[in-house]
Amino acid sequence: MPSDRQKLFLEGPIGGALLRLAIPIILGNLLQTGYQLTDAFWVGRLGAAAVAAVSVSFPVTFLVIALGAGLGIAGATLSAQYMGAGRQDLVNHVAAQTMLMVTVTSAVLGAAGYALAPPLLKLLGVAPDVYAGALGFMRVSFVGIIFIFVYAMFQALMRGVGETRTPLLIVFGTVVLNFLLDPLFIFGLGPLPPQGVMGAALATLATKGLAALLGIAIFLRGRHGIQLSWRGFRPDPAYIKRAFFLGLPGSIELSTRGLGPMLLSFLVASFGTVTLAGYGIGSNILQFVTIPAMGLSQAVSTLVSQNMGAGNQQRAARVTHLGAGASFAILSVVGLMAYLFAPALVSFFVPRAPDVIAEGAQFIRIMCLAWGGIGVQLCVVAAFRASGNMLAAMVIALVSQFVLQFPLAYILSKHTALQASGLFWSFPITTIIVAIVSVGWFAQGGWKKTVLTEESRQAAQVAEETINEEGIR
Repeated sequence: MPSDRQKLFLEGPIGGALLRLAIPIILGNLLQTGYQLTDAFWVGRLGAAAVAAVSVSFPVTFLVIALGAGLGIAGATLSAQYMGAGRQDLVNHVAAQTMLMVTVTSAVLGAAGYALAPPLLKLLGVAPDVYAGALGFMRVSFVGIIFIFVYAMFQALMRGVGETRTPLLIVFGTVVLNFLLDPLFIFGLGPLPPQGVMGAALATLATKGLAALLGIAIFLRGRHGIQLSWRGFRPDPAYIKRAFFLGLPGSIELSTRGLGPMLLSFLVASFGTVTLAGYGIGSNILQFVTIPAMGLSQAVSTLVSQNMGAGNQQRAARVTHLGAGASFAILSVVGLMAYLFAPALVSFFVPRAPDVIAEGAQFIRIMCLAWGGIGVQLCVVAAFRASGNMLAAMVIALVSQFVLQFPLAYILSKHTALQASGLFWSFPITTIIVAIVSVGWFAQGGWKKTVLTEESRQAAQVAEETINEEGIR
């Protein structure tokens, strides 16, 4: 018997369903971004070199995380579709296997990232005054990747079954704790020595670890839509193989989105510390202001997955149309506000660095009026992933980063009079083109014919046999 929540998602008003999902997600994402904003706020008090150290580290750590994230995408998509199909037993099985896979994957990637951090930073060509801080920040971040993975999968699986309030409460508590720990670790207090830039990463490590442990405990108690048991973590080779091939395009997509900013960092770093710091602050602000669209796209993903699992492709299409339209409107308004108040936004992070304020404000004003296109792209790509059409999302990412943005940034900054401004102009040009292409591809309708539903049924049979053999049912 479907719950009232499932009836709303599969049969109720689409606007109401999107709001019920999106509002807690948006609030949670606002708080989640608080980690980076808190780091930027306190690190900004150390000067431009410290800000640049954090800015150059984020794309590298994101790239490593993205390499293993495809397994999580596969798990979240399948669990949501099983929920739409009314298969709670398989929701639980997929969740346990997903948590197992991301834990192992993150441990391997974190160790590799820790060892390779020095050559990665040298490859990026960071300035000597930035290197030491970036290395400490990056290595601590790699140590904490396992906690980031585990909690990210907890959030994704919770969203997949439509439970968004519990992650919100956890994030609220850990962000408050992070804000308190950041100045303590960065500047020191009493017997605790100052750690500088690395202190920001240590604070995040502590709070993310706490969040991950809480997530596992909630799954094991089984009160919020997913019930895990220790027996469920026994490796299921058939499911792992299925998740690998389903999630591989997702890993390539997210790795592309991580590699793109890292490649841009090569270009940005070549223009000096001031440009790198302005770019880093502008990127942080971009992440913050796109949160409403991110929340809507994640709500779209849940509803599309569940409705595809229930065999209702037309409703999934209507969900995407409404989400993309709302995202376009919201981010267009936010972009206009950012244009008007760009210098004030940047000075919040570096109040005593007028050159960085000028550079960051220029970056924001060049890209912000095209932000509506980001909202459209996010929702359409989320629908592609949620329907199981991971290849479409992967192709859009590859074209966006390697065919459009990076070549544009290189040509405009190195071969025109725009110089550093050319880097910034690559953002709105790419955003507009990719949004148009995404909408056209979605309108063509081929995503509705994705065979994931049938493949999921085959996977369900395999998983059900495993469950029966283990005596879980």
